[in-house]
Amino acid sequence: MLQQLRESGPGLLVPLAWLFVAAADLGMVGSRSIFIAHLVMAAFIAFFLTTGWAAMDDGGALAGWRAVMVVGLGVTLTGVAGFFLVSTTLLTTSLVGWMLLPAVGLAYTGRLVDAGAGVYYGSAALGSLGAVIYILSLAGVGSGLVGLALVGVGQTVGIVDAVVRF
Repeated sequence: MLQQLRESGPGLLVPLAWLFVAAADLGMVGSRSIFIAHLVMAAFIAFFLTTGWAAMDDGGALAGWRAVMVVGLGVTLTGVAGFFLVSTTLLTTSLVGWMLLPAVGLAYTGRLVDAGAGVYYGSAALGSLGAVIYILSLAGVGSGLVGLALVGVGQTVGIVDAVVRF
């Protein structure tokens, strides 16, 4: 059961996380809930790392995703620190970090596999485009919600394909 949770859990958690972020962007979720979400996300990442560390030591795509999760744990804890220090910069760094890290992981996966490479490259491109649109929205250009949607769809397509394919 633990292995099944590790293997299929991200296929559910990734889209839920981006739906939650979009709800927060729309003002439907308060800052306390976002803080709790950061703590839960840090716990999930730590769980996946500790229970799957050896399985991700294959030198292939899983090793790349292990690196994404290690860095991502730091990025998530940066967001936690943003709440304690009341720092918009740290919170934004955490959010944008989670837009870009999976894009790197998806592109890396696309480079390593034959079957589905186009899905991973496309997912990485869509997520990266979403990150750019979101960052531009911080400067008052474009819609942050559109950026979040592109990131969410890109990452969801990539992770769901990986769950189904592997």
